[in-house]
Amino acid sequence: MNVRTMTVAEVPTSGNQPERTCIGCRKKGQRSELLRLVADASGSSAVLVDERRRMAGRGAWLHPSESCLALAIKRRAFGRALRGATGTAAVERRIMAGPNAAGAPVAAAPTVQPESGSEI
Repeated sequence: MNVRTMTVAEVPTSGNQPERTCIGCRKKGQRSELLRLVADASGSSAVLVDERRRMAGRGAWLHPSESCLALAIKRRAFGRALRGATGTAAVERRIMAGPNAAGAPVAAAPTVQPESGSEI
C-alpha cells in the first residue's frame, strides 16, 4: 500500500479568508476581493450588491471588474446563481463607479505629527 503524507509546507492555504468562486470568470478568490450579490427580496428580478455582506438570502460572488461582469451576463450566470434574478443595473452601476464606490475601503490620509519642540 502506497501512502503519501503531506507536510505542513505542502498544504495549500489562502490565509484566514474564506474563498468564493466568481460567477463570471469561475476563478476562486478571497471573499474580501469579491462583491456579494443577492436577489431583491421584494419579488422583483433585480440583483442587488450587498456592500456589507449581511443581506438575507442566497448570495453569489463576482470580481468587481467589467470583464467578469460581461462574462457573467454572457453566461447568464445571474439567473442560475440567484434563482431567476436577471436585472443587473445595480451591479453595473457599482462596477462602473470603480473601487472608491460606497462600501469599498478607502485608504485614510496619514496623520502628520509636528516635530518635537516645534509646538507653540
